[in-house]
Amino acid sequence: MNTNELSIYEKIRNDIISGELSKNEKITEAKLAKKYNVSRTPVREALKQLELEYFIKNSYIFIPTTEEYRQIFEMRILLESHALRKAAIVYTTSDLAELRSYTDIDIEHEAESKIIDINDKFHQKIMHATHNQFILDTYQKYKSFIYLFSQTVINKRRPGLIEEHRAIVDALFNRDIELAVSLLEDHLKKDLEFSLFYLDFKQSE
Repeated sequence: MNTNELSIYEKIRNDIISGELSKNEKITEAKLAKKYNVSRTPVREALKQLELEYFIKNSYIFIPTTEEYRQIFEMRILLESHALRKAAIVYTTSDLAELRSYTDIDIEHEAESKIIDINDKFHQKIMHATHNQFILDTYQKYKSFIYLFSQTVINKRRPGLIEEHRAIVDALFNRDIELAVSLLEDHLKKDLEFSLFYLDFKQSE
């Protein structure tokens, strides 16, 4: 995607993740409006969203501890496991086919942006099986953390990522919900440990 097509929220989020915005510098509407050459209104709305998603706290970039990252993933595992159990009940053959279509990708040769998008669609499809807006809103609050981990996992091409997705879908097709949930939990735990290794390494540089 052309950077000019990104929303102000996406630009700020991406600059936080990339390190373009300093973790030690106070974030203000005036500074960001000047940086992105926009009025304060879209910046104000973007900052509200980023605060809701725990990306910014008290006008500074929020830097979670390793334990906080683990707690965030504990919440994610609870939400997605619940959603997967609902999916096993409400999913039609068409839903399962759509989920499987998100596993038909060559992670070694496809563009990073496309893999991130497909990965997000896979997990969002599972979450929407809940048909519960309160659960979806809670999940949405962690979207930026999930994006950060997904970007790390995909940028570093974690081995087995897509194969694990396929195994989850196969278990759903076989209506083996306990296996599907177990595979999902294992998949997310691997994402966590893999990402923490690189995030901790990056922060120590």
